Amino acid sequence: MEKSLELGNVTRVQEFVLLGLSTRLGIRDALFVIFLTLYLLTLLENTLIIYLICSHSELHKPMYFFLGNLSCLEMCYVSVTMPTLLMGLWTGPCHVPFTGCMTQLFFFISLICTECTLLASMAYDRYVAICRPLHYPLLMRPQVCLGLALSSWLGGLLVSVIKTACIASLSYCGPNVLNHFFCDVSPLLNLSCTHVALTELVDFISAIVILWGSLLVAMASYVAIGRTVLGMPSAAARHKAFSTCASHLVVVGIFYSATIFIYARPSRIEAMDLNKVLSVIYTVVTPMCNPVIYCLRNREVQSAFHRTMRWSSV
Repeated sequence: MEKSLELGNVTRVQEFVLLGLSTRLGIRDALFVIFLTLYLLTLLENTLIIYLICSHSELHKPMYFFLGNLSCLEMCYVSVTMPTLLMGLWTGPCHVPFTGCMTQLFFFISLICTECTLLASMAYDRYVAICRPLHYPLLMRPQVCLGLALSSWLGGLLVSVIKTACIASLSYCGPNVLNHFFCDVSPLLNLSCTHVALTELVDFISAIVILWGSLLVAMASYVAIGRTVLGMPSAAARHKAFSTCASHLVVVGIFYSATIFIYARPSRIEAMDLNKVLSVIYTVVTPMCNPVIYCLRNREVQSAFHRTMRWSSV
């Protein structure tokens, strides 16, 4: 199972073996069909949203600008982890070269950090729209929206460069088997044969800053929104606002709960099946649910979709 290279007195692992989501042959075929369907559905949903936002001028608003960024991110995000998941279900344990594993880790960390900060930016946008509507054109002008989006993407890249460099610089002497379906931080740290205290500290601090920082911004925004909604005189308006915020909070809560449980801890996590299940939630389930929660239930998006369908049928 091990493939390594002798360098002096040091044996370096040259590839990792991903055990995959399940090693039980009887259920792998069924899981392959399920996850392939979810993958294609996620790509279809997000592609549709990006097309609608780009092709309809009434959707050229800050909220839909962030939703378009989120849809682009979700397609990249799910495409980073899904290939090795599907390959593991189709062929069994998946052999990934060391450089390929680090590349997957780099893009995964970058995208998950970007999603955290992007969700916080979207929550802030809703806070300004509901709590400070008169200042909305100024506070969420195009330059500000572009700055928030660029900060999310560039911040994710910066954090990923630092974390991936730390993990790639560790020595991996064997074994080389990862009990996971993609190259993730904790399983890799568990396999390192060198001192990882500094890498763990970098991982923990970045998780605290990115995950907890963006979560606090999102929660503060939704708390302020809730207070404003409670002060609305119309019961119908309160019900509409709360139903929208509740669906958003469910998605945000599931995503942050899973990621914080796995990443915002000061020590390595033993590779367990529970971690793989939680990873499925934020790498597969939330990318599929986000388009439905944030866009496809929205009346403006539905109206744009219906017009698009009518044009295509003419």
